[in-house]
Amino acid sequence: MEATYSSVLKTLVDSQIISKTGTFDFIAKQLDVPNRIKPGRFEIKKGMSLVSIARMFRNNNQLPVKLVIIKLRTKENLSAFLGKRFECDSASIQQFINNNDSLKDAGLDTNTIMTSIFPNTYELIWAQTPGNLLRRLFAEHKRFWTEEKTALAQSKGLTPTTAYILASIVEEESNAKDEKDTIASVYMNRFKKGMRLQADPTVKFALKDFTLKRIYEKHLLVESPYNTYRNTGFPPGPICTPSLETINAVLQMPSTNYLYFVAKSDFSGRHVFSATYEEHLIKAKEFQQAQDEQQKIKAAREAKEKN
Repeated sequence: MEATYSSVLKTLVDSQIISKTGTFDFIAKQLDVPNRIKPGRFEIKKGMSLVSIARMFRNNNQLPVKLVIIKLRTKENLSAFLGKRFECDSASIQQFINNNDSLKDAGLDTNTIMTSIFPNTYELIWAQTPGNLLRRLFAEHKRFWTEEKTALAQSKGLTPTTAYILASIVEEESNAKDEKDTIASVYMNRFKKGMRLQADPTVKFALKDFTLKRIYEKHLLVESPYNTYRNTGFPPGPICTPSLETINAVLQMPSTNYLYFVAKSDFSGRHVFSATYEEHLIKAKEFQQAQDEQQKIKAAREAKEKN
């Protein structure tokens, strides 16, 4: 968007912010506003003098955009989210993050780009190019991964990238804060043994269906590098932007012998952990039976409501 002094002057008049264009025009030209004005979002407060308004434009004192990132799942989500809030649109952002040449200076690629997005609150000016905007987010990534945190990840057999990817899986597995580190240990134990992670959230991501409440055999057949039922190791990128709490839980995961876990049959959202497949089958059967019973109750209630 090209900011011109004449267009700004017209906006000020049309919005009835100023009535005497001659006076403002004289002040603005004395302050060299026509040559220094830039595109952006500016806040004109009630009672501001014409001199203050002109100085605001000259000094490019823009109203910052408060960007609150909580959870995003895909690059498309990220592009749309940022495109609604800044001058650069979603298409230009998408083009930037799908270009390895744009990302290589940050040590990222089109698969790992999302590992640089940390949930936080940012303040940035509205007039952003995709490159400047993403570089600001990359800076947060660099600030988080101090030498100490990087060393902590390495002590767990992880890199900053794989730690983030693992945290994204844990984030989708549980809301229970006190069991996230244990869930992380299960996946690391499986990874170290060369077992497939078999993480249900990766199947949902591969299918791009985040509404699935239950994973069936047919879902496990999806061809995707993100399907950890068909591929060994970590997915090529994260399946969401995990919270800092979850990333830290991964970095602080305990040493366990657990290889399996399943949701508790009381539907509390918590999990029960097992070291052996035999023990896991018993717990998994309990949960499946509870799910079946819950579905029967739901079906009976819906049938009754129809009648």
